[in-house]
Amino acid sequence: MNPVKVGLLGLGTVGGGTLNVLTRNADEIARRAGRGIRIAQAAAKAYDPSSLSGLERVEVTDDAFSVVENPDLEIIIELIGGYSPARELVLKAIDNGKHVVTANKALIAMYGNEIFAAAQKRGVMVAFEAAVAGGIPIIKAVREGLAANRIEWIAGIINGTGNFILTEMRDKGREFTDVLKEAQALGYAEADPTFDVEGIDAAHKLTILGSIAFGIPLQFEKTYTEGITKIEPQDVEYANQFGYRIKHLGITRKTDAGIEMRVHPTMVPYQRLIANVDGVMNAVLVKGDAVGPTLYYGAGAGSEPTASAVLADVVDVVRTLTTDPENRVPHLAFQPGELDDIPILPIEEVESAFYLRMQVADKPGVVARIASILAESGISIEAIQQKEPTEDDSFLPLVMLTQKVMEKQLNVAIAAIERLDSVFGQVMRIRVERLDD
Repeated sequence: MNPVKVGLLGLGTVGGGTLNVLTRNADEIARRAGRGIRIAQAAAKAYDPSSLSGLERVEVTDDAFSVVENPDLEIIIELIGGYSPARELVLKAIDNGKHVVTANKALIAMYGNEIFAAAQKRGVMVAFEAAVAGGIPIIKAVREGLAANRIEWIAGIINGTGNFILTEMRDKGREFTDVLKEAQALGYAEADPTFDVEGIDAAHKLTILGSIAFGIPLQFEKTYTEGITKIEPQDVEYANQFGYRIKHLGITRKTDAGIEMRVHPTMVPYQRLIANVDGVMNAVLVKGDAVGPTLYYGAGAGSEPTASAVLADVVDVVRTLTTDPENRVPHLAFQPGELDDIPILPIEEVESAFYLRMQVADKPGVVARIASILAESGISIEAIQQKEPTEDDSFLPLVMLTQKVMEKQLNVAIAAIERLDSVFGQVMRIRVERLDD
């Protein structure tokens, strides 16, 4: 049987890794797929031929649209990234009856509903395992391996740059800006690190996870997103003293009121496995009603780890080329007509415990007044610490952990606390998740 011919859009880090892994493991991949797989044509504006193996068998062009129009290709791998022209290329490939494999989390999070509807109508597949957590097969695990479960919640470290920064801050007591510069020098963070440090990258990925977990349309615009730029070394140290570690988590949970979709710094008990995932590694914790908690750990980015997920999707597509389109695994785990319009909860309607840090005057009665304000809003204090004063201290850090409370109640209390003359500046908050329910 003739090999399946594939078009590759992009010969950068992931595109080059995909070509290299396919060239190196061609025989093994063919044994798994049932047919050979060959990248016949690739589109790239610039690339390094010396870093690529098997390039001599690939026709390279700088016109990506000519690749998706090539009638000899059955599968298009989109590794350009971003919204445009990736969206236009993917939709054109689908319109031409080609299956699509992509690692583009931004594209799927923003335009996945449109893309999947077009694919459904045309009878082709769109596979996107590499869009979330790089080489970790988390999409397949949730969509297929846990298909018998009612997913209760997912919590994941799904951005390696943020995890590297927080790990360095904890282990070496370094400032955020200092570690960010190192992350950029090491290639972990882009020159413009906004998507990583402000949580946008993680929110793209969480949008996808929430959709396949709960059978809802993709709704990136409703995902609450908060970055790590306000975390200070003292917060990391106080968290440690309370028995917690700060991780930048994406959390989605189904409740009676709706679905939580939120990305933010989170304090996690140090004994949880996910609290001990360090450096640039990713991990996703999934709680199913039947299986209980399961943890998926591995490289969340990089040339060959991401290529591993890309090519696994290609193998899946090749295996189903002759399958009735109605009997394939649905793009978002649930059959297209079975997606629910469950509301996404605004962050004000989400219940969490909280870490609070504020600068307070070294005067009698200040702590009692703050505790009274919290109590008036129905907020219980679980633990409290205050730094011992020195002769030079007029304002001291006051740190506390609350029990679970609706965020809108906390907002009222914090507004009242910040109006006190005895409180200097804004109250720092970090949500606390024990991940044991």
